[in-house]
Amino acid sequence: MAISSYTAVLFDLDGTLTDPYTGISRTFLHTLSTLGQPLPDEATLRAWIGPPLHHTFRDHLNDEALAAEAVRVYRERYARLGMYENQVYPGIPELLTRLRSAGVTLYVATSKLIGPAQGILDHFALSPFFQGVVGATPDERLSTKSEVIAAVLTMLNPAARSNCVLVGDTTYDIEGARACNIPCIAVSYGYGTLSDLQAAQPLAIAHSVEELGSFLFDTPPTL
Repeated sequence: MAISSYTAVLFDLDGTLTDPYTGISRTFLHTLSTLGQPLPDEATLRAWIGPPLHHTFRDHLNDEALAAEAVRVYRERYARLGMYENQVYPGIPELLTRLRSAGVTLYVATSKLIGPAQGILDHFALSPFFQGVVGATPDERLSTKSEVIAAVLTMLNPAARSNCVLVGDTTYDIEGARACNIPCIAVSYGYGTLSDLQAAQPLAIAHSVEELGSFLFDTPPTL
């Protein structure tokens, strides 16, 4: 049986376990069209996958009240349609199976709202792999990546906390892990740019699910 280097692995969701581009991009376009706002290009849409939703709308619209309304419109369409316009990255179920077989405890730590996050995991039959799922809360008690990671860490015993790693695709993941004093393996197949990931200095950057598996099992990760 393969042995992992880690006792527990925390996974980001969007851009790490699943590719949410279709659902998120369509929902952003629907939201801005509904509010009569200019529509962004594809590069901008891709950059909006990962950061907290309210921050994205606030920065784009420069209006707190309009940003709050945009979040409401977005969440209504996303919960109804967008969360299902998604796909699991090839190789992810097999990697999760290997990790579980090796005795690794798995968690999801996402800044996506907890309801849709759990719904996606249920819809794509990923929920049984995970001991716990933590996402942003509607009351914003948990909203930032570091807050979500910290909440997951409270579920771990001291031994697991001292030997865990976060896997994510953006600088928000790397910075959130650093704030919680745990390492982060970044994946470049998601929505963070390679240059941004390199600048944020994660423990390692995996360029495929296969390479991620090698970092979690066999190969000491190096940049």
